[in-house]
Amino acid sequence: MSTQTSSGTAVTDTDEDRALKARHAAMWALGNYPVVASDVIASLGPVLVEAAGLTAGQRVHDVAAGSGNVAIPAARTGAQVTATDLTPELLDKGRTDAEAEGLTITWRVADAEALPFDDGEYDVALSCVGIMFAPHHQAAADELLRCVRPGGTIGLVSWTPEGFIGQMFATMKPYAPAPPPEAQPPPLWGHVDHVRELLGDRVEDLTARQQDLVVDQFATPEEFRDFFKANYGPTIAVYRAIADDPEKVAALDRDLVALAERFDRGDGHTVLDWEYLLVTARRA
Repeated sequence: MSTQTSSGTAVTDTDEDRALKARHAAMWALGNYPVVASDVIASLGPVLVEAAGLTAGQRVHDVAAGSGNVAIPAARTGAQVTATDLTPELLDKGRTDAEAEGLTITWRVADAEALPFDDGEYDVALSCVGIMFAPHHQAAADELLRCVRPGGTIGLVSWTPEGFIGQMFATMKPYAPAPPPEAQPPPLWGHVDHVRELLGDRVEDLTARQQDLVVDQFATPEEFRDFFKANYGPTIAVYRAIADDPEKVAALDRDLVALAERFDRGDGHTVLDWEYLLVTARRA
């Protein structure tokens, strides 16, 4: 069985797809992604909010919101924010943080490939290193666009394939179970040609630029590796997959350190540039 988006793209609703989404939701609940969001990539949310030019009163949807890296700074502008994600544990953390600031945000468990909203319900749709992890890119892009009114704004931040996080996924790939054949690699969203193809003529005034997030929280490459082994769901999942093979665990340990050493431009203290693609566009 499958449903159709307004543009005609099939969104699978099979047992296999539901199982895949359940695995994704569970993966992002592993470890402590909110501490990654707050301690390492916190600045990306405000960058996207500023690029989208949010103003008070706008209806804003943060897609694949995690723990609110974009939703919370968006709400600070006075916008009416809805945050959706597959993983309820992440939304729970975002809800707690928002309430501590006195911010009102609607938090809702939802699949980016099958959003429970009307056509054109929002003025703005944003996603910060979130929607890129939906396995079926065209279905996710179609839903992102469907829920934005004509003339509304789309804003995206995605890790590039060549950048640090894209290369981290490439480093982990040989150790990870093979993904389903129809699932697309997340870092493809970091190529502007891919994004243009996904959005097509349904957007206007698309602008894209590559920027770097400077990460200097880790004293050494080993400290980076251990932080991600403890906190980042995808990394934890790969290590769990090879837990019964000490040689593979040791090899991945070495490979992740080597990756950080390759990107390190610090002098006695690790400094990494994590490249991402920032895209804004207007719904045609």
